[in-house]
Amino acid sequence: MNPLHPISAMLVAVFTAAAQSEHNKPDPEPAPLRLAVIGLVHGHVEGLLWQANDRPEIDLVGIYEPDRSIFDKMAAKHGLDDSLYFDDLSSMLDERTPEAVSVMTSTFNHLMAAEACAPRGVHMLVEKPLAVSNAHATRMADLAREHGVHLLTNYETSWYASAHEARRITGENAWYTPVRRAVFRHGHRGPVEIGCAPEFLDWLTDADQNGAGALFDFGCYGANIMTWLRDGEAPTSVFATAHTNKPDRYPGVDDDSTIVLTYPDAVAIVQGSWSWTHDNKSMDLYTPRGSIHCQKWDAMQVRKPDAEPREINPDPRPQPYGDEWSYLHAIVRGNASVDPLSSLENNLVVVRILDAARRSVESDNAVTP
Repeated sequence: MNPLHPISAMLVAVFTAAAQSEHNKPDPEPAPLRLAVIGLVHGHVEGLLWQANDRPEIDLVGIYEPDRSIFDKMAAKHGLDDSLYFDDLSSMLDERTPEAVSVMTSTFNHLMAAEACAPRGVHMLVEKPLAVSNAHATRMADLAREHGVHLLTNYETSWYASAHEARRITGENAWYTPVRRAVFRHGHRGPVEIGCAPEFLDWLTDADQNGAGALFDFGCYGANIMTWLRDGEAPTSVFATAHTNKPDRYPGVDDDSTIVLTYPDAVAIVQGSWSWTHDNKSMDLYTPRGSIHCQKWDAMQVRKPDAEPREINPDPRPQPYGDEWSYLHAIVRGNASVDPLSSLENNLVVVRILDAARRSVESDNAVTP
């Protein structure tokens, strides 16, 4: 075969180099997620609004809030443009066409959001817990499945490296398995005591809008994590007590609760309270030959019987599993699998547990979830 003419050889080299250069270019930044907010009455919305302008994966396209004064307060604090505001949910969804929504309403109104979003193909991230009752949760799940959208539940503890390391240890390390007893402590001094906004307090201290008081607000954490540790298994029985230690502040709801979850080979004690002396998100897992003790974020220890606790440093959570907004972006775009802690399947069990706990308090008996 005759060699290429020098000019032809030069052109081949140029085109080959250009093709290789194009192939080696870094992937373009993924387009930001078109995100809307439904409701501004949940205190957790402030975390999103603080970050909205600084996170390249988020494009805040609309905010629905029927009370204009609440929007105006948040707009002044977070520099929100007036064009974001809607007092009609359907109009916002139809005009701004978000890919996903962050639901920051009362828990009771999660169902309203699902009824509006699911038929439009809009994915949802609701704040914990999923719903105020089994009836609401089942209807929401039916809508999400019918229309093929994600319905995720956000817990702060889902992003804790300590919780995920505990799960890994109990699954992979024979010394720390099986978990026979678990104790969960979640809550704080109380929503009034820590200065929650009036619009947050209005529904958080209303049993119809919140489901209960601390029983739902913080009992959901332990129910969520224990369901995860049990691979989705529901307990065989639920017994709960709830008290109002501060009736002058919380006359309509409980501010201290304990839920006992019984399984065929384990028990979990879930303590959700507005009566701690400090912010509290911790858990202890006990096995026949050792225990695991987790606090917020990455603080944790392991302990052999009768030995001193030993600090361990869990690996950081890999992205996109380090925070809810990176995670939501990846889930909606199909670039990540759903974490069981936020999954619909897990959180349907959580609502069954909470619903059973409320019935147990009313009857003063153990009930089947």
